[in-house]
Amino acid sequence: MNDLIGLVDWSRAQFALTAMYHWLFVPLTIGLSLIVAIMETIYVRTGEERWKGITRFWMTLFGINFACGIATGLILEFEFGTNWSNYSWFVGDIFGAPLAIEGLFAFFMEATFVAVMFFGWNKVSKGFHLASSWLTALGVTLSALWILVANAWMQYPVGMEFDPAQMRNVMTDFFAVALSPVAINKFFHTVFSAWTLAGVFVIGVSSWLLLRKRNISAAKSSMKVGSFVGLAGILFTLWTGHGSAVEVARVQPMKLAAMEGLYRGSVGQSIVGFGILKPESTRTSEDPMLFSIDIPKGLSYLIYMEGDKFVAGIDDLIDGIELTANGDTIHGLSYADRIELGKEARAALADYAAAREAGDEAAMTKAAAAVKENFANFGYGYLPSPEAAVPNVSMTFYAFHIMVMAGGYLLLLFIAVLFFCYRKPGLLENRVMCWIGMLSIAVVWVCSQSGWVLAEVGRQPWVIQDLMPTTAAISGISTGSVQLTFWLFAAVFTGLLIAEVSIMLRYISSASKTDIENPKH
Repeated sequence: MNDLIGLVDWSRAQFALTAMYHWLFVPLTIGLSLIVAIMETIYVRTGEERWKGITRFWMTLFGINFACGIATGLILEFEFGTNWSNYSWFVGDIFGAPLAIEGLFAFFMEATFVAVMFFGWNKVSKGFHLASSWLTALGVTLSALWILVANAWMQYPVGMEFDPAQMRNVMTDFFAVALSPVAINKFFHTVFSAWTLAGVFVIGVSSWLLLRKRNISAAKSSMKVGSFVGLAGILFTLWTGHGSAVEVARVQPMKLAAMEGLYRGSVGQSIVGFGILKPESTRTSEDPMLFSIDIPKGLSYLIYMEGDKFVAGIDDLIDGIELTANGDTIHGLSYADRIELGKEARAALADYAAAREAGDEAAMTKAAAAVKENFANFGYGYLPSPEAAVPNVSMTFYAFHIMVMAGGYLLLLFIAVLFFCYRKPGLLENRVMCWIGMLSIAVVWVCSQSGWVLAEVGRQPWVIQDLMPTTAAISGISTGSVQLTFWLFAAVFTGLLIAEVSIMLRYISSASKTDIENPKH
């Protein structure tokens, strides 16, 4: 058992390492593609050559980041087959479809039109080049769509049914998978957050130019575009963030409880504005918070738009308890009950396999019906105890609150920068403001990574919500081989990140010594 746990932990760590490095590049690629397209649109509409130079400056930074994102993304997809082969077999018919579309359609658009973007200047018409820039931005966004559809399905598995004859799930409704409310909300939340990140990146780089007293006009013009895109991004991110919370409450209530460090819920549940968890918080803790500032009835309003609604905590979900507005207790399925139903589904599946081998059609039909009846709890049959269904509460709680606080800061940043751009442009060159702009790059990446940690850690122990825990999804390989590749990937990805940052810094430094608005080439 210890070997299994070690293999699961190292496999999870390797996938997390790859995903988090990949996520350093993806949102910047999505957001910068839009900003570049907007800048080129300004150039085409105004005819001002200075905007062509500004566009090409940011386009080069987009291209550097784009290449690094592809390298990490390819490795990430290969890991499904190398480290998570049981998962790939169990749901390959469903999970593979959006990934195939992403590869054949969206990536094709990117590869085709990104070439025109970089090498088509003065070779194609302004209109065609501009269209290529917008189609590149669309292709990048569509790549994110299909990846996020696949991820959302893991959070909320729909549009499929289990086929005991194949011992795997098969897709029954593609549109239910592609257009599920979780997938749509996750897609828009991710894209808008990418606009936010790219907006801060543009502000930060422009702040460096202003601090060095170089290309001041180009920096201030870039700041305006970046701030408008970033402000739109953060406002829409906050809106879709509320939608995400509603969907999480509906399909992943345990994640919601962990996000709030909530063990016992109540009618009119407050929300933690800021808090510190007790390190020893468990099911027996009466108050899991060492310190907190709460908003009365905030969580009930956030989820239901009503202050007198019950929000379940971790213990409530484990025990299957719900309260009415009058305080009456309703007992539903506990996690212990779900574990038993899951074991019954697994036993029925074994009976089906035995009946099939014996050629007993009647027994196969009966076993298949039993599997279908209890399949909603199939994954619980792998859990050793109800407590095993609880994610890492501390990591989920802090990831959520760091994300929210950083998002609030970024909203204020965009408002302030836009105010200075139009009312007090001289303040943009203030040394303190320049440093705030540059350091905000770190803040927005922490915010972005926290959101990803929240989404994935909060889902644990499930690789597919309620259907397959991580312990059942891994490949039958040695722990040592996973450890070896973990450290190899860590070295390669760190080297790739250092190379990207180094190339970007050198390019920014060298370009800033010339006139960005009027490049010689």
